[in-house]
Amino acid sequence: MTPQTILFDMDDTLSHCNIYFDMVLEQFCDQMTTWFAGFQISAEDIKKKQYDLDTLGVTQLGFTEDHFPHSLVETYRYFCQMTGRLPDDLEIDSLLQLGKSVYNREVEPYPYMEETLIRLQSEGHHLYLYTGGVEVIQKRKVESLRLGRFFGDRIFIRQRKETAALEMILQENGFDRGVSWMVGNSLRTDILPALETGIKAIYVPAIREWDYNIVDVSAQPKDSFFTVPALKDVPDMINNFTAEKNRKLVVDR
Repeated sequence: MTPQTILFDMDDTLSHCNIYFDMVLEQFCDQMTTWFAGFQISAEDIKKKQYDLDTLGVTQLGFTEDHFPHSLVETYRYFCQMTGRLPDDLEIDSLLQLGKSVYNREVEPYPYMEETLIRLQSEGHHLYLYTGGVEVIQKRKVESLRLGRFFGDRIFIRQRKETAALEMILQENGFDRGVSWMVGNSLRTDILPALETGIKAIYVPAIREWDYNIVDVSAQPKDSFFTVPALKDVPDMINNFTAEKNRKLVVDR
């Protein structure tokens, strides 16, 4: 079997992430509907405005530590302006603290994280971690999950996780694109950049997905984009593809 180079996303591929943001957003909506009781503002209205502001921040600045807490405050200010309710400094501070609290939660591994990485490592594949976010926060997750056992110093953290960032990683590390894979849950930041840089991609749908991650990938090469239902299915997908490719090479000779 030809060893493959496999880049793994972390958030919502190897570890839970979106569920913690959802918990905070539920608390945020509960607080907002209490503060704005009588103004006929629904939780859905609040969530939609927060989503719009949050994704705008990510698009403009990348994955920063402040964009999510600030999206809560800006949502609050939006509805204050809309209703004529005066903003309160104590309320604003409480929302900032609520938004920041998402980064202090104990990170949990995704189902089959350890079994999957152990198997791929034992089969001789070269494993790398490629994640988006704030370096200090992502490193804390890496340490909590003990991911150094699998990736060593082969860890890339980028504030903007996009095609240009992946292209630079591939070039600087001399990756052979013919045997390189990206495994992740985000169609936007994992799958499309992989296909656009000429490596293969495995999409593992998240248990709870962020709408920002969902984009059209209908133009992908047929033999480069694969979907599996769970992380545990990644090794078989890679090994079966590699075995079939090697078999065809033998037959062609």
